Amino acid sequence: MFYQRLTTERLILRPFELKDIAPSYDMEQDPAINQYTNDGGVKTEQEVAQLIRHLIEVDYQKYGFGRFALELKATGEFIGFCGLKWLEDEQEVDLGYRLKRACWGQGLATEASRAALEYGFKIRRLNRIIATILPDNIASRRVLEKLHFTFEKAFLEDGVLIHQFVLTKLAYEQSQ
Repeated sequence: MFYQRLTTERLILRPFELKDIAPSYDMEQDPAINQYTNDGGVKTEQEVAQLIRHLIEVDYQKYGFGRFALELKATGEFIGFCGLKWLEDEQEVDLGYRLKRACWGQGLATEASRAALEYGFKIRRLNRIIATILPDNIASRRVLEKLHFTFEKAFLEDGVLIHQFVLTKLAYEQSQ
């Protein structure tokens, strides 16, 4: 079982639990949240439940890591997710994050991502982590740049242009 729990100044990053289905579904109903995801977001609460169960039963068990649920340390409120995910088709580890709109512009995505990267490079001993964004997602690009990711390539996925960024362990260590 995956029990890793990370804390930052303002956040708790913890494994997803079934109790996160309803707040995750509520977050996903905001069209602004899914504007830059290229997955259209989830349509039903059952889809959210399926994704969280897969995370718990497959990602955490098979790979020993996965996305973390994010809570505000001060209130315990669920505000989104952040963390690493093994992409089987690409044979890469991906950093991803999604936060409630009320939490945008406060540096929380950067703060959570720093903790996830430290976990990836120092605890999991990964050599490289990628992140993919839609080119118009300027806010996520800024987050990645603050984290010292560099542009690696552009590619089409389902007819949509995607930008892939990369952070190597060496670049991570040099940025610390």
